[in-house]
Amino acid sequence: MNNRSIKFRGRLRFYLCAPLYLSILLILLNIPCYFYNKNLGFCMTLFTGVYTLTVFVAYFRCKPFLVNELINFATQYGTVQKKLLNEFEIAYALVDYNGKLLWVNNQFTELTGKDKNYHKSITSIFPSISKELLQSEDTLELALPLENYHLRVSMHRIYFSNILNDTQMLETITDRNYLTAVYFFDETELNRCLQENEDQKMVVAQVYIDNYDEALESIEDVKRALLVALIDRKVNTYFSKVDALVRKTDHDKYFIVFRHEHLKALKADKFSILEDVKTVKVGNTMAVTLSIGIGDTASSYIQNNEYSRMAIDLALGRGGDQVVLREGEKVTYFGGKAQQVERNTRVKARVKAHALRGIIESKERVIVMGHQISDMDSFGAAVGIYCAARTLDKKVQIVLNTVSSTLRPFREQFTEENGYAPDTFLTREQAIDVCTPNTVVMVVDTNRPGSTECPEILKMTKNIVVFDHHRQTNETIENPALSYIEPYASSACEMVAEVLQYFTESIKLAPQEADSIYAGILIDTNNFMAKTGVRTFEAAAYLKRCGAEVTRVRKMLRNDMNDYKARAEVVRHAEVYRDAFAISVCPADNIESPTIVGAQAANELLNISGIKASFVLTEYNGKVYISSRSIDEINVQLIMEALGGGGHLTIAGAQLEHYSVAEVKHMLQQTIDKMIEEGDIKV
Repeated sequence: MNNRSIKFRGRLRFYLCAPLYLSILLILLNIPCYFYNKNLGFCMTLFTGVYTLTVFVAYFRCKPFLVNELINFATQYGTVQKKLLNEFEIAYALVDYNGKLLWVNNQFTELTGKDKNYHKSITSIFPSISKELLQSEDTLELALPLENYHLRVSMHRIYFSNILNDTQMLETITDRNYLTAVYFFDETELNRCLQENEDQKMVVAQVYIDNYDEALESIEDVKRALLVALIDRKVNTYFSKVDALVRKTDHDKYFIVFRHEHLKALKADKFSILEDVKTVKVGNTMAVTLSIGIGDTASSYIQNNEYSRMAIDLALGRGGDQVVLREGEKVTYFGGKAQQVERNTRVKARVKAHALRGIIESKERVIVMGHQISDMDSFGAAVGIYCAARTLDKKVQIVLNTVSSTLRPFREQFTEENGYAPDTFLTREQAIDVCTPNTVVMVVDTNRPGSTECPEILKMTKNIVVFDHHRQTNETIENPALSYIEPYASSACEMVAEVLQYFTESIKLAPQEADSIYAGILIDTNNFMAKTGVRTFEAAAYLKRCGAEVTRVRKMLRNDMNDYKARAEVVRHAEVYRDAFAISVCPADNIESPTIVGAQAANELLNISGIKASFVLTEYNGKVYISSRSIDEINVQLIMEALGGGGHLTIAGAQLEHYSVAEVKHMLQQTIDKMIEEGDIKV
């Protein structure tokens, strides 16, 4: 290339031509000098001529040398850049539109073993970097875990159009004319340090002995100390395996701290301490059970301790004998396979009755509501609270949106002729209109806000009371003024009947009111055959003394012919799955309350020999309802929780939206298979 054909541009040209421009200025200044003095003008002309000649000679003689120096510098600079890029400590590669490798540096070769002569697709080395991924976005980052490395890949496009903007000789035709620069950042050590830091975080756990007093009472005095010592040893031995700090804070409580890295092993072990502690036998007829609440992933030890407290409250509220792990908003359950132990003492019922009376007395109105599509237990419990509030001369109303065929005979007893106000029962919209901040909202037979008859009024007052016998989940009513949740109780009606006995001595129940509460117990215990204890029969006896009539209740609970035929169809078409589970579908046509029929059919299926658990699916109002029942061998509550529902060990259910009956049935079978494989249930 001829250097003389190269022209300077920009500031460099101006800098080099400035002396030439100055010679023109000198020529112009020379003219006035002749007018002033001819000798001065002549000297100025001589100086200007010599200066101009010197500048021109210097410019044209030095220009080729200057051009050569600039070219040499640019060449050396490009070589240095290429060398630096080749020896760059970060693995770097250039690929074309289809992912074909065009150029790689030494670090890339060291990482993959592929040198500059390897021109296959980068996908052949890293399958996760696909052709579609390369063509998806201009800039992209992704994690690339390998066997011995943790890489972060950063990809940036280099368009030819940007490179050729300054030239008039070439142009790009399509947007596909680009290269992709791929950078590989080795974050193995960083991830190792982050994981080590995560593993060193402290996890807080609280362990409670569920039935400490009951277990001690079942053995001789001389053996009680031995029983306590054996339990202490079991707890300390189990947690010492994970280098935990165990401190006993009370006769039945332990505070435990251990590192996060050991939590995975405990979860894999499924907290075998729950079953191990049940083997402690020194003459006690009652097996000892534990409840464990664990708090993790919080940003501070104080918050982890708060998580553990919330977790242990949830474990106890679900009946004990289980572990609840709270990781932020995520809640995980382990165990909970044993039947809850009935407590013979009524101290708690008496305390709750007095607390409830104090709350109602301080407010002007009471609104009672159960769960959606109210059953007999929900209705009966609401009636019981109605009687209690009425005794204190408070305005009390019950939210009831849907009256099923089972409820109708009982609901029809609450008329103006029998002394009830016409607004005793409210719809959802009416409840919203009458609720004020000075209203007590009483929730019975459920502890989930979304399943209540009117969730909106829970936000309209802070005076919320919850009475329920179902196990708690992570979806609970927040900050109730009073919460009475006893999973060992047979029904909400049983709990309300106990509270009524301590509420006030002057309380009186009308026959229809006693019948409603009694019917709730009767339905939930399947005619006193499931989840019944001493206190269940004592509650029934109290209601009998208040005027409940067994024959009258039985007549009102009879089904019509269509319901009876539908129940028979469920039994007739039941499918036996894995030789132990009865699964069937309840038809919804010509049935007023198909979900109730489904629950009744689930009870009927348990009468078949060899059936350990029954599941009846009912499609109703855009949802698929599952009613599940067992006698004592299968914990159906665990199965229903896996599907988003809940309940008790022997009685549980779930509701699924946006699924067909066939899809829900398949999901149920998959859940059963998975839980059998993992050992959560045994056939």
